[in-house]
Amino acid sequence: MSDPTTADLTPPRGVVTVFSDIWCSFAHIAVHRLHATRARLGLEEQVAFDLRAFPLELLNDAPSPRPGTDSEVARMASLEPAAGWQLWQAKDWLYPSTTLPALEAVLAAKEQSLNASEQLDLGLRRAFWAESRCISHRKVILDVAAETGAVDVDALTEALDDGRARRTLADQAALSKSDRVNCSPHLFLPDGSDHANPGIDVGWEGAYGIGWPVIASDDPKVYEDILLAAATE
Repeated sequence: MSDPTTADLTPPRGVVTVFSDIWCSFAHIAVHRLHATRARLGLEEQVAFDLRAFPLELLNDAPSPRPGTDSEVARMASLEPAAGWQLWQAKDWLYPSTTLPALEAVLAAKEQSLNASEQLDLGLRRAFWAESRCISHRKVILDVAAETGAVDVDALTEALDDGRARRTLADQAALSKSDRVNCSPHLFLPDGSDHANPGIDVGWEGAYGIGWPVIASDDPKVYEDILLAAATE
């Protein structure tokens, strides 16, 4: 078996590779900005997004603590309100304990197309951050897939049943643990360049889950540069 940590991270022309987790607020901003900027520039046919897993719970050997995500909502929402945000509104016991099933589903949807995977990923982020839905739950994942209008739900159900994307998820987790992928989100471009948490310089006041993020600077324009650099001729 080949070593997943040696995989080539440079995508082909017309693709941006995105390593991220779904319950990462910085990735929620990055993915929203990628979609919104691509649409504004009219590059939907020239650039696709290859979503890959940066599973924080495997890197940290623990689920993501709810106080951490709660502490990020207001500050990060002020940077990009249109991404969709709210403090958790559902019952406490419905708060997701894992994002691995959702990440696996996004990878499995790539069998259908990058667009199917993109739309499922975007829908699951909004389901968690803006709609307080338990994206750990299989029914929620499949409901979101149906709501996208871009995913063959029967095919995705079959893929989840036989776990065909689980090996890929494990390989991407191993790569995320290496020094080649730094954080969620981390973007890789066809020209060989890469961008960790593009445009945002952040620090923390206090420990994670106790304090809050402090944004030193934010430059959304970097997404124009990223997409134009990745676009097909």
